[in-house]
Amino acid sequence: MDKETTHEEFSDDKKENEELIQEEETPQEPELVTIDKAELEQLQASVKEHQDKYLRLLAESENLRKRLQKEKVDLQAYARENLICEFLAPIDQLENALSFRDGVSEEVKNWMVGFDMIVTQFKDVLSQNDIRPIEAVGRIFDPHYHEALETEENEEHPINTIIKEYVRGYQMGSRVIRPAKVKVSKRKSLESEKNQEVKKSNETINQKEG
Repeated sequence: MDKETTHEEFSDDKKENEELIQEEETPQEPELVTIDKAELEQLQASVKEHQDKYLRLLAESENLRKRLQKEKVDLQAYARENLICEFLAPIDQLENALSFRDGVSEEVKNWMVGFDMIVTQFKDVLSQNDIRPIEAVGRIFDPHYHEALETEENEEHPINTIIKEYVRGYQMGSRVIRPAKVKVSKRKSLESEKNQEVKKSNETINQKEG
């Protein structure tokens, strides 16, 4: 009798468990929510507001990334530019020393050959880093590339023509790292023209008297 009762209880429990499992597996119908037009418009406005904020933050983040990248590149270029400028002065001094070749002994000339090679190696390094000298003598003065240290009245060259270079200029790519220091021709002043006319007049008078 007890065995039959136990079997029946076990069967009842099993049946209840199966019914519970079936209830859990049976998909529930979604609950329908109804909203009026005002609530819908409010939700749409909220969604648009959050979308706008997201897009704005995304744009600000991208702009910040680009700005930081540019600052990094500019900082590297600035450090590189300063380092290169430190080498330009010794190159200038070597070139100036090598320009005085007349009247030196053969021993000094032999030394000069070695220094010529050193200067050439320096210039090769500059060229490899896209650094090249700025053309000056015979060119029209350009304040972006040249710095005028002196002007001179000169009839042989057009006005604003560079007639002498004191210090060679250099540029790295399109960026000027040191402008060329030059002398520039200028128009004759009225006083100079008058003095020249007086001089010519005196020469003519002297020729006649002679």
